[in-house]
Formats: sequence, C-alpha cells, structure tokens
Amino acid sequence: MYERKTLPELNCGLDLIGEVLYGKWKMRLLWFIHEGFQRPSELQRKIPGASRRVLNVQLKELESHELVGKVIYPVVPPKVDYYLTDLGKSLIPIIRVIGQWGDQHDQQLRALILKNINL
Repeated sequence: MYERKTLPELNCGLDLIGEVLYGKWKMRLLWFIHEGFQRPSELQRKIPGASRRVLNVQLKELESHELVGKVIYPVVPPKVDYYLTDLGKSLIPIIRVIGQWGDQHDQQLRALILKNINL
C-alpha cells in the first residue's frame, strides 16, 4: 500500500475535504453505496473504468475516514457489504449538488477537458 512521504496540509475545511475525498472514484463509490450497491462486485460493475485494486484501496481509505463501514459475513466464499456511516451520509447532499453543477455545465466542461487533452 502507498505510504505518504509528507504530512498533509490540514489548514482549513477545503484541505480536510480534499484529504478525505481525494481519489478519482471516491465520490462515485459513496454515491453508489448510497444508492444501494453494497458489494465490491456490484461497485466494480458500476465503475468499469476502475481496477478492482484501485476500488479496494479507495474503499479502504473511505473506511479509515469513517465514511463507509463494512460487514463481513462468515461464509465461504467470503461476503462483504459496504454501508454509509452517518458521516458518509452527511456528504450525499454535497455530492448531489456537485453532480448537478456538473450537469448544468456539461457542454462547457466537456469542451474544456477535451481541449486540454488535445494540447
């Protein structure tokens, strides 16, 4: 697993939220768990562009920040379900607003992103 070489800057709320949500798939993982997709295989199907390893790392980070919890069932093969903690649930309205902002500015953002890719 990745080991941080420098301490994070935690000077304000933006630093804190960046530290907790930094990661390409974290907001999607929170959203999909909120929608009821709780098993790692379900999350993998919802986010096919992410490798299983990356999703597992980001789920573990979300768990360490107490945004998600997991239940491990003592069966063979092992079964794991993820759920949002109260802290994780408190992020859902914020993620919803961020998604709506992205939808409202969809064309402009797509054009800018594609332009920057083609530089």
